[in-house]
Amino acid sequence: MKPFTFDGYPEAGIISPARMRAVDNNAIALGVTGLQLMESAGRALAEITLTSRPARVLVLCGRGNNGGDGMVAARHLQHGVDTDVCYLDLGKRSASCGHQLAALKRCRVGLHPFTCRDDLEALRTLFETADVIIDALLGIGASGELREPLKTCVGLANASPAKIIAADIPTPGMRAYQICAFHRAKVEGSTVVDIGIPIEAECCVGPGDLTLTQPRQSKAHKGVGGDVLVIGGGPYQGAPYLAGLGALRAGADIVRIASPVFEPVPDLIYERLEGKKIGVEHTDRLIALAERADVVVCGNGLGTESHAVVTAIAPHCKRAVLDADALRLPLPAAQEETIYTPHAGEFTRITGITLPGDTIGRANVARNAGICGTVLLKGHIDVITDGTRVRFNRTGNPAMTVGGTGDVLAGIAGALLVHLPAFDAASIAAYVNGRAGERVAAERGGGMLASDLVDRIPAILFGKGG
Repeated sequence: MKPFTFDGYPEAGIISPARMRAVDNNAIALGVTGLQLMESAGRALAEITLTSRPARVLVLCGRGNNGGDGMVAARHLQHGVDTDVCYLDLGKRSASCGHQLAALKRCRVGLHPFTCRDDLEALRTLFETADVIIDALLGIGASGELREPLKTCVGLANASPAKIIAADIPTPGMRAYQICAFHRAKVEGSTVVDIGIPIEAECCVGPGDLTLTQPRQSKAHKGVGGDVLVIGGGPYQGAPYLAGLGALRAGADIVRIASPVFEPVPDLIYERLEGKKIGVEHTDRLIALAERADVVVCGNGLGTESHAVVTAIAPHCKRAVLDADALRLPLPAAQEETIYTPHAGEFTRITGITLPGDTIGRANVARNAGICGTVLLKGHIDVITDGTRVRFNRTGNPAMTVGGTGDVLAGIAGALLVHLPAFDAASIAAYVNGRAGERVAAERGGGMLASDLVDRIPAILFGKGG
């Protein structure tokens, strides 16, 4: 795959725990193992700890990957620093954390497992005599109210005279003299250290981004996946149905097709519109349908003569994906969030700007175009931008130039927009659609049909990348 520069596009500032998990998983998919990331993080944590010139260090480790970071730090501190590790020995430990604990048992450190308050009270002297305490209890995995024995652990650390250095993010309630943030800060005031994450892991959409989607709960009821309305068809009858099938396979529970053209697809609910094209006489009916839908996908196969209807309907949509013939001036917008999915020609039509040939140039233009919404600019490398952030999607295959693949993409985006912010929904939709195309091409070579993509969607999206 031909590389290109990402100059100017790595994001800066605070990163959310969910986004950081996606970046970590993208890095792993790109060939950097989780143990490599942990080793880099732990070593950096040890180096920051040594700047305080401590004689005694106490490392507090949980049972997840943050605890593993702390154990790596302890291993690097064993030479020249009196190091003790108190580690939670209750419940299942992550595989990487277990790997680090096994190595630590062969090191010159004091190991002190704890399972309850009494265990920690017996170790009180370690807290009272430490010069530095490393907080590697929870990290970005922290959630909910702190329970015992971690609550007692935090209390003992706060009462000690030691400087506390938090690994990535402080445990809730823990005071921190310094926060050592890996890759990017998760809270203000952090010291950021580089742990060798490839730039593409953050700038490009990858399988890690699929962690942003939430699994269906065991007690989920009909409709929780969302109600998507597809408005289109007339001149091009198959397009709205491809979009509808894309939405169903991407998790929507109910998909309605409002169109003058009927296709016998039993999984889709057909809302009949009389005539050969969508016109002003359908406006009231379409507004009523749009108001009940969670997301409206509009424009697929619509033709050039229905834009007045689209602009009338858009303000009644909660959220919308506007594709193909809906991408005309004046540019419609939904109440809350809108995704626009133009190819180069459609982008020029709605902005008056001709895109440059290079990817970074296209990204610069798309980001600065002043479009109020999220743009998924389709191409050899897709560009996704909300006017501030930019992400690139490198999945896909040349065989996807066949008509209808963009309709499937719009449907996927519509289903994801039910539950995700527009920027994330557009990014993941581009990745999933492209991966589906890659799989079809690998199986069949040329002669791809847009409908071939549909059945590949669930394994990619719900199998977290396949």
